[in-house]
Amino acid sequence: MLTFVILMKNRLIALAAMAFLALSCGQNKGNVLELKSEADLSGLTISTDAGSYYDNKFSKREDITLFRVSTEADGIMAVRQGLADVHVTDEVAFSPEIRRQLGIKLAFCGEEAFDVAFAVGKENGKLRAEIDRFIDAAKADGSLDAVLAHWLEDAPAPEFVSGEASPSQAPLRCITVTNMAPICYMGEGGAWMGIDADILRRFAAWSGRPFEMKFQEFSSAIIALSTGQCDVVNGCLFPTEERKKSVDFTQPYNQCRAGYFVADKESSSRAGFAERLKSNLFTEGRWKLIAYGLLETLIITLFSILLGTLLGAGICAMLLSRRKWLRSAAGLYGSFIQGIPTLVLLLIMFYVVLAGSGLSGTIVAIITFALCFAWSSGSLFASSISSVPKGQTEAGLSLGFTPLRTFTGIVFPQALQKALPAYTGDCVALLKGTAIVGYIAIIDLTRASDLIRSRTFDALIPLLIITVVYFVLAWLIRLMLNLLLKK
Repeated sequence: MLTFVILMKNRLIALAAMAFLALSCGQNKGNVLELKSEADLSGLTISTDAGSYYDNKFSKREDITLFRVSTEADGIMAVRQGLADVHVTDEVAFSPEIRRQLGIKLAFCGEEAFDVAFAVGKENGKLRAEIDRFIDAAKADGSLDAVLAHWLEDAPAPEFVSGEASPSQAPLRCITVTNMAPICYMGEGGAWMGIDADILRRFAAWSGRPFEMKFQEFSSAIIALSTGQCDVVNGCLFPTEERKKSVDFTQPYNQCRAGYFVADKESSSRAGFAERLKSNLFTEGRWKLIAYGLLETLIITLFSILLGTLLGAGICAMLLSRRKWLRSAAGLYGSFIQGIPTLVLLLIMFYVVLAGSGLSGTIVAIITFALCFAWSSGSLFASSISSVPKGQTEAGLSLGFTPLRTFTGIVFPQALQKALPAYTGDCVALLKGTAIVGYIAIIDLTRASDLIRSRTFDALIPLLIITVVYFVLAWLIRLMLNLLLKK
């Protein structure tokens, strides 16, 4: 009995100590989050975009923990879910209304103001000089200040004369690394809006060029710029000395400070499911983005399967060839395809092998996935054909059939019946594998959900929608191939 009392006493003391520590930590946490300057960040977890200026800045501090994210939406979600204490980004990233909706607040702004400019390739000095002249002219006539006032202060939109693009002029290919108002975001009908999009669209009209805009992560965008896949990278970029080693920057068109955003539970408002569904699908016509992504995914999947199956027939013939060097070459090809991640192969094809070909990202994706599918389908049919007893071939030849007729009428139907279930699985796997094509600026289903999520900061609804769509597509592929198998 005495032992029991002592144990209970010790347990109560331990629980009291834990409660005291938890209470102390909670109080400290609350006090720390009343941030006034960067000195108050010590001991906190800071979320920021990977590869950004803030990533480089805070990676040098040992008294904080960095939580790197791919998008601003991921950073805000990390703060709201308690994975990070503070999200740092540009001060103009979230308007007061957006902050209220997201349940965040601006704790403080950094004291240092940074120049904001557009990035161009080092070999494209002519374009940089042309943009500099345009910015000088826009500053002189007041149109640049009017654009900034419109997006930052809700002033009336300045007049925009589109003009006609010259057929002889190549389009101005721009990549934005942010999809967030008011910097640069995809609005109604897929049109790009915001400060950067407005300025670059005016420059394209000023220089008589068509205007194009795509979205990519910062690291991929810089690679695209270095390899000539685009002309300009934008998204409230700071021209730091480290970045200037890789790319050139135009003259500044604005200045911006760092903004430190924290959770604000008092202003947090949770919308209902119906309201969230409406926001993610119908506001700004976002369902069109899903439809476009679905079409892109279908095109890449179907043409990759067709081309990959044709190439797979050649791989199959090589694997079944009597010539050893052909079998060895096919085996070496298979080892290469199996030994390299599909994403790495896609990036190599887009940024290196086919960088100067002028082919669109969709065609490059089809070629890449077809090369991967060629090995899986070719080796599958080769093993299925080899599994058919040789007596079947001998029987066909003894009946007077030609070798071709024996193969197409006797051997292949049996091999097809054995291979089709696994072939169906490979087709479904290819469909799911196309989710990586966003890395080369293709708006497929997954990228469409990312774009919507970066505007609504709602992870559930966009991911739920594309999950259902992928499931239906996979089911349809299985259904069609199973019908073929029955026939």
